[in-house]
Amino acid sequence: MTSKANLLRDLPPAASEEIFETLLQRPGVKLERIISSGQTTPEGECYDQEEDEWVLLLAGAAKLAVEGGGGTMEEHDLAPGDALLLPAHCRHRVTWTDPLRPTIWLALHVSAAQG
Repeated sequence: MTSKANLLRDLPPAASEEIFETLLQRPGVKLERIISSGQTTPEGECYDQEEDEWVLLLAGAAKLAVEGGGGTMEEHDLAPGDALLLPAHCRHRVTWTDPLRPTIWLALHVSAAQG
């Protein structure tokens, strides 16, 4: 059975927290839509995930700080169509999302191969 969806429509109302919606989940893989409305990662905190994450900005605008060599954070301005691959344990944080319109992300999480 197929299922048609438009990731830019039928958005839930803006909320005080980001909205995470799982679109597909299989062993080792999760695809989700994330909707931000001005939210950021709390100051001093970073995501440090066990799996690789590929993110694509579908709508809106955002800034994402990613840890590089020597522990320094490099900020990336993201516009619709921009994508980043964040390897497992690559520390990162959202430093800004557009507060005036929804910022819609597509995130693909892929776990390390089990052997």
